[in-house]
Amino acid sequence: MTRLAARDVHLTDWRWQLGTLRADFATRSLAQATAFLTDVSPLLDGEATVPVVQVNRDRVLITLKDPSEGVTRREAELAERISELAAQHGLSAKPDRLQVLELALDAPNEAKVRPFWAALLGLVDTGDDVHDPTGALPPLWFQQTDSTAADRQRFHLDITVPGDQAAARIDAAVQAGGRVVDRNFEPSFTVLADADGNLACVCTELGRE
Repeated sequence: MTRLAARDVHLTDWRWQLGTLRADFATRSLAQATAFLTDVSPLLDGEATVPVVQVNRDRVLITLKDPSEGVTRREAELAERISELAAQHGLSAKPDRLQVLELALDAPNEAKVRPFWAALLGLVDTGDDVHDPTGALPPLWFQQTDSTAADRQRFHLDITVPGDQAAARIDAAVQAGGRVVDRNFEPSFTVLADADGNLACVCTELGRE
């Protein structure tokens, strides 16, 4: 299957985040969520697609990804079929609730420290980052730096939101006392800081190809 790019996917309910397709369907009860998943499960079983499903009383969060290609036509078509079932169950998608948290560590020598973090957190070392296949813990990636200053900020948070939600998230952070530090890499990411100068990034999948 040919890998798709973010610009190739146009789905009302779904958003491309970190090489996956994700949708958040609002539910009114655990019983409604379970009934929906009962119909969705046969679509996911036996597929090459690797699904991750998180269920709460008020939401069903579904992530779709091909294990080697990321997102292909198969995932896009599967997403459409899931949306059809959601509509039949009277569920609506909430793209504004979609977000993925990543941890980033500035490291002069990534290869030297990455195995430690994989072992400490019990995550999978991909050779580029460490991540939890179940999605229970946020991924940790490593940013090359030549700074060895003792007081440098080593860790920062990256929050990836749908492209159409980034401006609102940035505005909210600024109104809450933060400031924009760097817009040079938009729309891929915007660097912000809190009142003490601690940095974080609001990220999207836009502009990364």
